[in-house]
Amino acid sequence: MATHTQTDTEQVNPAASQIDQLDTFQMVQIINAEDAKVAGAVRAELPQIAAAIDQIVARLRAGGRLIYIGAGTSGRLGVLDASECPPTFNTPPSLVMAQIAGGEIAMTQSVEEVEDNAEVGKGDASKLGLSANDVLVGIAASGSTPYVLGAIAYAVTVGAYTIGLACNPHTPLSRAVDLMIAPLVGPEVISGSTRMKAGTAQKMVLNMLSTGTMIKLGRTFGNLMVDMRPINAKLRRRAIQIVQEATGLDTNAAADLLQLCDDETKTAIVAALAAVEPNVARTRLEEAEGIVRKALVLTTSA
Repeated sequence: MATHTQTDTEQVNPAASQIDQLDTFQMVQIINAEDAKVAGAVRAELPQIAAAIDQIVARLRAGGRLIYIGAGTSGRLGVLDASECPPTFNTPPSLVMAQIAGGEIAMTQSVEEVEDNAEVGKGDASKLGLSANDVLVGIAASGSTPYVLGAIAYAVTVGAYTIGLACNPHTPLSRAVDLMIAPLVGPEVISGSTRMKAGTAQKMVLNMLSTGTMIKLGRTFGNLMVDMRPINAKLRRRAIQIVQEATGLDTNAAADLLQLCDDETKTAIVAALAAVEPNVARTRLEEAEGIVRKALVLTTSA
């Protein structure tokens, strides 16, 4: 009979073995000390994360999509990262997507039995209409979730680029994907509760993948979030601040210019820095594929 070998994320953490007997401050000290290990684990994977970003950017430029797929906490983190891209970077919802085992209900309720079904994973992946230009990121703390492995197996058959994100070494996921990211955070404070360190590590990596991709695609100007949509009062104030920061205009002038540019932050910045009318700035941005620095070069040389 086959025996199950415990993975790193399933091991008992000796530092927390008596955590239920400690006072509250001691308890949170232990949790914090374990959390402090996460950044180092992610740091060790930076070469793989950078390589992943370059692969994603190349495929998005070719008309592809970035798609996350996972179950439980891993799936929820993928949905969270994908859902933040449209308001932050003004991307169409189809550019960065996420699929969670069990569908929308799994965002708020446990549907854990689905994660054991590789065929459901294949089916969900097939419904996404994957192509060779797409990137599928399989997220599974254990690195062995059948649902995710099924989805990756399907993606391979259509030539999509596959990336794995897990917190254990030498996993079935690592053997199935084109590129593996595996921050090794070690045993959890509560044994097997991968919503903790593993979840934090996955969130950090996903932040880097999406943010790094958007920076490379020109959806920032320096570190300014110039592609955001000012769809409410808070975001409009932020857009005004971004225009001020980029151009040196005062608050009123930045607000007036932003309004003149139909609330297009990038257009306002190019119009101000290149001293051109909004329609000219807009045209230059279109010619520069939306990249502010390229648009400024165009306006200078025009």
